[in-house]
Amino acid sequence: MNKELMGALDELERDKNISKETLLDAIEQSLIQAYKNHFGKADNVHVTINRETGDFSVFADRKVVEFVEDPAEEISLVEAQKQNTNAEVGDILKVPIHSDKFGRIATQNAKNIILQKIREEERKVLYDQYHGNEKEVVTGIVQRAVGHNVSVNLGKADAVLAENEQVKGETFQPTERIKVYILEVKDTPKGPRILVSRTHPGLVKRLFESEVAEVKDGTVEIKSIAREAGSRTKLAVWSNDPDVDPVGACVGVNGARVSAIVNELRGEKIDIINWDENPAILIENALSPAKVIAVMADPDEKTALVVVPDYQLSLAIGKEGQNARLAARLTGFKIDIKSETQARESGDFYDYDEDDDEYYEDEEYEESSEEEASQDSEEAAAGEESEETEDAVENEDEE
Repeated sequence: MNKELMGALDELERDKNISKETLLDAIEQSLIQAYKNHFGKADNVHVTINRETGDFSVFADRKVVEFVEDPAEEISLVEAQKQNTNAEVGDILKVPIHSDKFGRIATQNAKNIILQKIREEERKVLYDQYHGNEKEVVTGIVQRAVGHNVSVNLGKADAVLAENEQVKGETFQPTERIKVYILEVKDTPKGPRILVSRTHPGLVKRLFESEVAEVKDGTVEIKSIAREAGSRTKLAVWSNDPDVDPVGACVGVNGARVSAIVNELRGEKIDIINWDENPAILIENALSPAKVIAVMADPDEKTALVVVPDYQLSLAIGKEGQNARLAARLTGFKIDIKSETQARESGDFYDYDEDDDEYYEDEEYEESSEEEASQDSEEAAAGEESEETEDAVENEDEE
């Protein structure tokens, strides 16, 4: 029987990952509880279980007395001397208790305690397993729709994909495999309650970590991410190795890496840009694919004015303001975008190049005027000298 018990405990430990030691402790507690149910108290009971063979013994500490008034705590001198001939009144004797003497109800209660402990440990193991996977991406199988929510089986437990964590327009079929991001794991009396998401930006980040080796090993860092699930995601990446192009590493050969992620996200567009510590350069990159003329960023106020060519204004803002909105989330700056014409009219944009050209033209004009005036003065002086010479010659002739 004990061999069968140890075999059952080994199977539970292997299949449900419940420690054998924990189960043996539960058996000890169940035997003590059975004794208490049978005798009414169990303060003086000791249970020992051999961890190798599964053999167990139950002993009760009982006081040797002439006349027994409390069978649970006392033993008569006659009965005590049957076990130990040297026993005397007042001694404390360890009396073996045979479990087969326990009543049916006590035995059933002991069994329930063991089963309850197994269920508790099973819940605890599941909670620890999935709680350790919080903020990670796992693959699940769609089970069924529960109202507007979707039940997803993660292997040993079911997760809830709430309506507000579903991408608008996505539909799921039973038995379909999907990747989900574990948001939170709650411990409840019925087992762990696992909440998952398809809209969290962390889903995209974890997908890149699994698809791009350089991101997984830390060569390429994802510095910031902004997402509007189902539509577009912007990703700012940085390389710790000057020989590795962070954007190229994420895109992959012929776009293979990013395409795999786009397919998993069911066609969601992904913009990958270079991260830069200079906020002006970062904002310019974040507004890609729009071209930018100038960025005036205030790091303290976290605001920025961006000037773009007139024909690029709508592209910079994006459909319903999406491009500008994602760029603001990605950089952490409040971005005000103006066309070149608007910026000039409001006085926010000063075109230094054209003004410099005008300045240089003025200088050239002044220099040429000075040269002409110098030449005129030289010619006038030469004319005066020639006139004086002619007058002198005429005077000599008259003499």
